[in-house]
Amino acid sequence: MFAEKLGNIKASDQRGFTLVEIAIVMVIIGLLLGGILKGQAMIENAKVKRIKKDVDSIVAATYGYQDKYGVLPGDDPADRKAAPPASLGATGCTGGNGDGYFSAGLEQVCAWQELYGAGFLNGDASDHTEATTAKRHPFGGRYLFRYGTHNNMYGNYIFIDNVPFDIAQELDEKYDDGIYNSGTIQANGDYTTAGNRDMYWYAF
Repeated sequence: MFAEKLGNIKASDQRGFTLVEIAIVMVIIGLLLGGILKGQAMIENAKVKRIKKDVDSIVAATYGYQDKYGVLPGDDPADRKAAPPASLGATGCTGGNGDGYFSAGLEQVCAWQELYGAGFLNGDASDHTEATTAKRHPFGGRYLFRYGTHNNMYGNYIFIDNVPFDIAQELDEKYDDGIYNSGTIQANGDYTTAGNRDMYWYAF
């Protein structure tokens, strides 16, 4: 009798999960994974919008400077290194060539400094190192002032480095033609291979 009861207890202890219990667990896991993935997608979407907002603000600041001083920041022939109010406190910015382009070197870093010194963007006008004075985007890379030719485009553009390939594609599709080597938004490689891309945003 005792052995029979003991056998029944052991048998009940070894009972596995029912199909209903397993189904409930799977539903809970699915809901958790769905919530995590949706949260990640929302964060990524917010970063994409942030890049567009940053580009718009940089362009607006550039045109604001041009409207006030008659020239592009960085390309400004005036000596802007003196401290305000005599000038803008843009250390090392002794004058651009006034040709309407963000010429290589001095003008490209001074564009940031002069925008800061003139109050169009927040930043340190005395920082004369492009790597540190340039604004950074949500994926860790930088926005840089550049000019040149990429496929069908020529002129001033915002160079955005180290953008994940899928984010670059999304930006291109949302705000241009979705083709990496044409239009006003381009990249240095197609969107079919994983990795980071450098982007050329002809926003001016």
